[in-house]
Order: sequence, then structure tokens, then C-alpha cells
Amino acid sequence: MITSRTDSSNTDFQDLVKLLDADLAVRDGKDHEFYHQFNSIDALKNCVVAYSEDAAVGCGAFKPFSDDAVEIKRMYTNEEMRGKGFASKILNELEIWAKEEGFSKCVLETGIKQPEAIALYEKNGYYRIPNYGQYIGIDNSVCFEKLL
Repeated sequence: MITSRTDSSNTDFQDLVKLLDADLAVRDGKDHEFYHQFNSIDALKNCVVAYSEDAAVGCGAFKPFSDDAVEIKRMYTNEEMRGKGFASKILNELEIWAKEEGFSKCVLETGIKQPEAIALYEKNGYYRIPNYGQYIGIDNSVCFEKLL
């Protein structure tokens, strides 16, 4: 497994995000449009793509959230590659990159209907925080934070 730092113009990243969006449309159902509006990839400068045997199998990104924090976005691993450590590797690479850029913490939002994502973040040292920003009062959202 190798990871590559890139930006949202990368076609492998774009293709993986299309798979992510299709998966989320099913999981989120009628709530998908609400969440989708916050997930544009047009100008993401910090993206990571994971490869296995030259095939893109997972991705993630971050964007600035505040002066000291980034928001983790667009985490996805192909279904057949889950459980093999790709997501943790991607997340770790994003955290290292954020720290290199001077940030001291990561925040993120995921959905109640994504138990594997919740387990991933908890396994990697994230702790639940009150929902922030547009997710305040949204029962299907779970927000997390990790100090770098």
C-alpha cells in the first residue's frame, strides 16, 4: 500500500469521491442533499489517495476549519478493500500533513448510519464533541476531534 498527496484535480480522487457519494446517497436517504451541499471537492488542496497494486482504493482530504484546525473530509475506501488498514493509513497521512502545515487539531463529521466510520475514528484517537457549525441540531450527525 502506498499513499500519494495530491489535490482535488486528481482523477483517481474524483473517481473515488463519486463512489463515496453513491454510497452516502443510499445510507443518508432523504438527508443526502443536506449533507451533499457541504462536500464540494472543487478547491480541496490537501487530498490523499491510497493505492494497492497500482489501483486507487481509498481517499481522504482536509480543508482549513479555523486558525488551528482542519476538517477531515471525503474519507472513503472501496468496499472490497475495507478492513485492511487503508483508511487508518490515509487518516494518518492527512494528520501528518495538517501538522506539517501548522495545524494542531482535526475535526470531522460523520453519520450515525456509518458505524464503520465511527469505529475508525475512535480507533485512531478521535473523541466525540458536540456537533459544530451546520451540524448543530442534526440528529444523524456525529462530530469528532483529535489533537495532533
